Amino acid sequence: MGRRLCLALLSAAVASGALAGQATAGSRADLGASLSRLVKKGTPGAMIYVRSGGQATRVARGVSVVKGRRPMRTTDSFRVGSLTKTYVATVLVGLAAENKLSLDDPVERSLPGLVPGGEGITIRQLLNHTSGIYSYENDPRVLKPYLKGNLGYRWTPRKLVAIAVSHPPLFKPGTRYDYSNTNYQIAGLIIEAVTGSTLTDQLQQRVFGPLQLRHTALQLSARRDVPDVHGYLVLNRPPATDITGLSPYPWADGAIISTLSEVARYYRALLTGRLVDPAMLSAMKTTVPEGSGSDLPGLRSGLGIERYPTRCGRAWGHSGSFPGYLVYALTSATGNRQVVLATNQDPSSLPKDFKRAFFRTLRRAYCW
Repeated sequence: MGRRLCLALLSAAVASGALAGQATAGSRADLGASLSRLVKKGTPGAMIYVRSGGQATRVARGVSVVKGRRPMRTTDSFRVGSLTKTYVATVLVGLAAENKLSLDDPVERSLPGLVPGGEGITIRQLLNHTSGIYSYENDPRVLKPYLKGNLGYRWTPRKLVAIAVSHPPLFKPGTRYDYSNTNYQIAGLIIEAVTGSTLTDQLQQRVFGPLQLRHTALQLSARRDVPDVHGYLVLNRPPATDITGLSPYPWADGAIISTLSEVARYYRALLTGRLVDPAMLSAMKTTVPEGSGSDLPGLRSGLGIERYPTRCGRAWGHSGSFPGYLVYALTSATGNRQVVLATNQDPSSLPKDFKRAFFRTLRRAYCW
């Protein structure tokens, strides 16, 4: 949810030079001032992790919970949104390396009858968003329970896929790019079908456990694994509404919670070959263009990971937009340069001038 808004925000940032600007020296004080500006512009809180060489800096400003004014802490957990897709792709390419599946297997092989035309859609096309499958959150039926006030309503992955495939394909698989959260619902179901275990177990076994990510989890219930940082949405007018209790229906496409340091540790481990072998990492980093016009100039999609153009060199990572949260994670291929920037205001209700300050902070931090 919110993916297209994130693209619009970042597109404007690239066009204005916010990501492509000259490298700028930074300091803890500079970062703190930048985060304070973000808070002043509308988000309850903001926090950032910056790594340059072997040195890591963490800064937080504002509040993680508005009621009671609980200060934002750099160790707080938050919802990472679509960063989840990189973790899920990591599991799938690991299974491919073990010959338990092939990235070119058709969806029909693992999930017979689930997706019309599934014999012509590959796992690779799911992961790089060239499947042509409609994105479920664009169907008004999905939001209906939440708009009626039932924030705890939980869709099952198969029901979301069924809603998505009730729409005709957007294009012939492999011929175009279109970001679809449905792709990762299907990817998660393939993991469970192939392994005979849950997506939660596979993430723990292949990612969370090996990297000792003790504060990272796939949230399966609005009442369990609630993050420290609450998410907020401004409806018609202030004040903001706490929407942390919204049921995490994205599952494999956006339901992980984590911390700044653990997100950074994960991407650093992935890009330096600790989680997947060189051939599979190369496959993940084989990209397709995300398009032109309203799409991001120069942004390319790999398998669960995106490539961003910056003046400091290519950055790899992902954006995350979950109701109440906005997060970006960028990492260099060597892992020596990193930034993770998170805020707890829903992107749809952020002020128009917020994007410039957000991406200026992201650029300065990455090019520190």
